[in-house]
Amino acid sequence: MERSDTAQLPQVIRLLGQDIEAQCRWDAFVMDCPEATFFHRCGWQRIMQDFFHHTSYFLYAELDGAIVGVLPLTHVKNWLFGNSLVSLPFAVYGGIASNLPAARQALEAEAQRLATRLGVAHIEWRNVVSQHSDWPLQDLYVTFRKEIYTLPAENLNAIPRKQRAMVRKGIANSLRSQLDAGVDRFYSLYAENMHRHGTPAHSKHYFSTLQAEFGSDCEILTVLGPDGHPLSSVLSFYFRDEVLPYYAGDHRLARQMAANDFKYWELMRRACERQVKVFDFGRSKKGTGSYDFKKHWGFVPQPLFYEYSLLGRQDIPRNNPSNEKFKWAIEAWRKMPLSLANCLGPIVVRNIG
Repeated sequence: MERSDTAQLPQVIRLLGQDIEAQCRWDAFVMDCPEATFFHRCGWQRIMQDFFHHTSYFLYAELDGAIVGVLPLTHVKNWLFGNSLVSLPFAVYGGIASNLPAARQALEAEAQRLATRLGVAHIEWRNVVSQHSDWPLQDLYVTFRKEIYTLPAENLNAIPRKQRAMVRKGIANSLRSQLDAGVDRFYSLYAENMHRHGTPAHSKHYFSTLQAEFGSDCEILTVLGPDGHPLSSVLSFYFRDEVLPYYAGDHRLARQMAANDFKYWELMRRACERQVKVFDFGRSKKGTGSYDFKKHWGFVPQPLFYEYSLLGRQDIPRNNPSNEKFKWAIEAWRKMPLSLANCLGPIVVRNIG
């Protein structure tokens, strides 16, 4: 029977455990499924459970012994942000990855049963494409993705004039980039940058864990000034033919040296040389500086569909900096000594997701 004729057959839903063969089959499916993203890789289950100590339920659907759909879920429960299942915390993309409608339906049904058993207030599905137009939607985030051309010169010319001038300014300032084997330079810039914005930062160990888990698919690029001093740094993920700059940080002097623009140009140039096809500039909230920066680079915002299954609440959560009730906390965090913020940040951020 052709796979296209099996859409209505019942699916077997299994829970991914420690079995290496099942994990390899999971990742093989993720690499081949067009709907899957870097955040569907099974390595995130180890990070959620072993590093953040959140119980995870990585569900997969089987048909005739083959995986036909995956759903990574994590149970996040704390006094500040409530009780929820999320696909996936600390990720910009998630939800179900499957080519079969019946597999999607079976995974959704199993997630609902799991949510009822755990007594969660809601399930958050971080979808790239809308799956249920009648479900509550958080219309806050967009993503920015763009094709990388074959030649570096083509990519430079595709950057709008003003931002291209900033890249050239960075070149004229004798900036250069290096790939880092460790996280020290990156973390120093990242933590300082997060503190300036009043946002709790992950621990340095978290980034070392990402490197250990994802290997060469987790890369750090650091921009140095003419004196060799680190000015800007970015940790990127590679997935299939895409590069995703995901965590970044800058020195206070980075702006006047054009180090931030130069950093992303160097990442794009290096990705082009690696024959990467897509530059994924990642998620931004509408109306923010990050949103404007990416638009100025010539990227077109594409909506993200964060849909919700509400079980124990009437409205969708607003656990993000745009919520007015968090403004006082942001200001207080900015005034906190950096050393104290770096100690407390990982405790806070693990409960945000």
